[in-house]
Amino acid sequence: MERTIQKKLAVDGDSWVAVDVYGEPDAPGLVIVPGVMSDALSWRQVVDAIAAWQSVVVVNRRGRTPSGPLTDSYSLRTEVEDLGVVLDEFDSTRALFGWSYGGLITLLAANDRPIPQVLAYEPVMRPFGRHAVPDLKSAAETADWDRCVEIVNRQISGFSAAHVEDLQADQHGWAALRRLSEPLYAELGALNAAPPPDVMARQADQVDLIIGQCNRGTAPYGTSFDDVRQHVAHAAVHELAGQGHLAHIQAPAELGHLLNNLAAI
Repeated sequence: MERTIQKKLAVDGDSWVAVDVYGEPDAPGLVIVPGVMSDALSWRQVVDAIAAWQSVVVVNRRGRTPSGPLTDSYSLRTEVEDLGVVLDEFDSTRALFGWSYGGLITLLAANDRPIPQVLAYEPVMRPFGRHAVPDLKSAAETADWDRCVEIVNRQISGFSAAHVEDLQADQHGWAALRRLSEPLYAELGALNAAPPPDVMARQADQVDLIIGQCNRGTAPYGTSFDDVRQHVAHAAVHELAGQGHLAHIQAPAELGHLLNNLAAI
C-alpha cells in the first residue's frame, strides 16, 4: 500500500500531530498508534503487508518528528485526546491498532467513543517501567540521549549489554533511537502517573489482544500484558509465534498478516 498523503492535525496545548495516510483516505480503514521509541516510519513494512483495510493511518504521536512537542501539560489523557482528534478527522475508521504504550492509548480511547474493533500488541500499563523513571529523569535533564537508550533497553526491556552494543554499531539506527528517546521520560512518567480505569475498551465491539510467544508469562511485557487483560473483559487473546516485543521490526510481514486475519470487516 502506497502512502497517499502526510497530514498535520492541530491538537490541544499549541501542538500538532502528523499522520501518514496510506491508500484511500476516505475509505474505511485502520489507524495505527505506535508506542515509545517508535514512530510512523518504524511501521512502514507492517503497512506493506496489510490488505484487509482500504486505508491505513499511522500516527506520529507528539514528541517525535514531524509532530509537535509534548508540552508541559502532557499526560496519558493528552494521548487519548490526540487520538480522538485523529479519529474525528478520519471518521470512517473501522479499527484501531496500538503497540505497547500505543496499545494502552487505543484501549482507553475506546472508553470515550464507539469503535468497531481494537487490536493491541503487548499493551503495557502502570506500573510498567516505574523503577527506571528516576534514572530516565537524570538522563533527560542532561540531554544524555545515549544513556536514555541504554536505560530503556537494559533496565526496562531487559536486553543484554551485547544487544545494546549491536545497536550502537549501527550509527544511523542509533541516531534514530537517540531522537526517539527524547520524550521517553515524560511518556513513562505519564504512563505511571494516573491509574487506568477499571474497564478498558468499554465501547469497542471487538477487542483482540496480541502477545509475542517469547514474552508469554514473562516480565516485563508478558506480565504487563496479563495486567491489561484483567481490565478488558471481552478480549480475545492471540499469540504471534516466535516473536517478542519488537515484532514490527523483526517480523513485520507476519504481524501484518496476523492483523489481516483478525480484521472484523
